[in-house]
Amino acid sequence: MEIKEGKNRFYMEDEKSRFLAEVTYVTTSGNEILIDHTFVHPSLRGQGIAQKLIFKVVEHARKNKLKITPICTYAVAEFQRKSEYSDVLNQGDETVG
Repeated sequence: MEIKEGKNRFYMEDEKSRFLAEVTYVTTSGNEILIDHTFVHPSLRGQGIAQKLIFKVVEHARKNKLKITPICTYAVAEFQRKSEYSDVLNQGDETVG
């Protein structure tokens, strides 16, 4: 199945255009993405689809020089597991000091 890009989301549908999975995000006024929702239909869980959806957001952030703040519990856990995402992880205002 192909991952498609929509407005502030990446998602998957079956061959009959039935919704199966998505990750949604909000773009702030700055250069930040807030990942606020991840869903995978129960019939597809355990196949790594949510990871693939998060990776698409990471690719999008890298391409557009954005930072990501994971908010939904799955995204938070995924960013904790994947140190290779640290380049796009919003770590707060590093200029304060």
